Amino acid sequence: MKNNETYINHPTFGLLFQVCPIEQHQELFTTLYAQRLFFLVTQSPEGLIFDPIGRSDARLIVENRLRKLRRLNASEDYTALNLIYQRTFH
Repeated sequence: MKNNETYINHPTFGLLFQVCPIEQHQELFTTLYAQRLFFLVTQSPEGLIFDPIGRSDARLIVENRLRKLRRLNASEDYTALNLIYQRTFH
Protein backbone atom coordinates (compact mmCIF):
# COMPACT_ATOMS: atom_id res chain seq x y z
CA MET A 1 0.00 0.00 0.00
CA LYS A 2 1.28 3.45 -0.87
CA ASN A 3 1.77 6.23 1.64
CA ASN A 4 0.72 8.80 -0.98
CA GLU A 5 -2.93 9.65 -1.37
CA THR A 6 -4.42 8.97 -4.79
CA TYR A 7 -7.33 10.82 -6.34
CA ILE A 8 -9.16 10.45 -9.64
CA ASN A 9 -11.95 12.44 -11.23
CA HIS A 10 -15.30 10.72 -11.79
CA PRO A 11 -17.33 12.23 -14.66
CA THR A 12 -20.45 12.67 -12.47
CA PHE A 13 -19.38 12.55 -8.83
CA GLY A 14 -16.18 14.59 -9.05
CA LEU A 15 -13.08 13.85 -7.05
CA LEU A 16 -12.72 10.31 -5.68
CA PHE A 17 -10.25 9.18 -3.00
CA GLN A 18 -8.46 5.83 -3.18
CA VAL A 19 -9.31 3.52 -0.29
CA CYS A 20 -7.02 0.65 -1.34
CA PRO A 21 -5.84 -1.49 -4.24
CA ILE A 22 -7.86 -4.67 -4.69
CA GLU A 23 -6.27 -6.68 -7.48
CA GLN A 24 -4.06 -5.93 -10.42
CA HIS A 25 -5.61 -3.01 -12.33
CA GLN A 26 -8.45 -2.66 -9.79
CA GLU A 27 -8.81 -0.29 -6.84
CA LEU A 28 -11.52 0.80 -4.43
CA PHE A 29 -12.39 4.51 -4.38
CA THR A 30 -14.93 6.58 -2.47
CA THR A 31 -16.32 10.06 -2.84
CA LEU A 32 -13.97 12.53 -1.22
CA TYR A 33 -16.23 14.22 1.30
CA ALA A 34 -19.24 12.04 2.08
CA GLN A 35 -17.54 8.63 1.77
CA ARG A 36 -20.97 7.16 1.11
CA LEU A 37 -20.56 6.19 -2.54
CA PHE A 38 -17.95 3.59 -3.41
CA PHE A 39 -16.57 2.51 -6.76
CA LEU A 40 -14.48 -0.39 -7.96
CA VAL A 41 -12.28 1.28 -10.54
CA THR A 42 -10.70 -0.96 -13.15
CA GLN A 43 -8.03 0.15 -15.60
CA SER A 44 -8.76 -1.28 -19.01
CA PRO A 45 -7.39 -0.61 -22.50
CA GLU A 46 -10.50 1.54 -23.11
CA GLY A 47 -9.82 3.66 -19.99
CA LEU A 48 -11.17 3.64 -16.45
CA ILE A 49 -14.30 1.65 -15.68
CA PHE A 50 -16.30 2.83 -12.65
CA ASP A 51 -18.50 0.16 -11.03
CA PRO A 52 -20.59 1.61 -8.18
CA ILE A 53 -20.94 -0.66 -5.14
CA GLY A 54 -22.74 -0.33 -1.83
CA ARG A 55 -21.13 0.57 1.47
CA SER A 56 -21.54 -2.97 2.86
CA ASP A 57 -19.88 -4.48 -0.25
CA ALA A 58 -17.04 -1.96 0.01
CA ARG A 59 -16.58 -2.83 3.67
CA LEU A 60 -16.43 -6.54 2.83
CA ILE A 61 -13.84 -5.89 0.11
CA VAL A 62 -11.63 -3.96 2.55
CA GLU A 63 -12.04 -6.66 5.22
CA ASN A 64 -10.95 -9.30 2.68
CA ARG A 65 -7.97 -7.15 1.71
CA LEU A 66 -7.01 -6.82 5.40
CA ARG A 67 -7.14 -10.62 5.80
CA LYS A 68 -4.95 -11.05 2.73
CA LEU A 69 -2.37 -8.56 4.02
CA ARG A 70 -2.32 -10.31 7.40
CA ARG A 71 -1.74 -13.69 5.69
CA LEU A 72 1.09 -12.15 3.67
CA ASN A 73 2.59 -10.73 6.87
CA ALA A 74 2.55 -7.24 5.31
CA SER A 75 2.29 -5.51 8.68
CA GLU A 76 3.02 -1.96 7.47
CA ASP A 77 0.38 -2.18 4.72
CA TYR A 78 -2.03 -3.88 7.12
CA THR A 79 -1.65 -1.12 9.72
CA ALA A 80 -2.15 1.63 7.13
CA LEU A 81 -5.25 -0.02 5.63
CA ASN A 82 -6.68 -0.82 9.06
CA LEU A 83 -6.49 2.89 9.94
CA ILE A 84 -8.38 3.74 6.74
CA TYR A 85 -10.89 0.98 7.50
CA GLN A 86 -11.52 2.34 11.00
CA ARG A 87 -11.97 5.91 9.73
CA THR A 88 -14.21 4.92 6.84
CA PHE A 89 -16.46 2.23 8.31
CA HIS A 90 -16.69 2.93 12.06
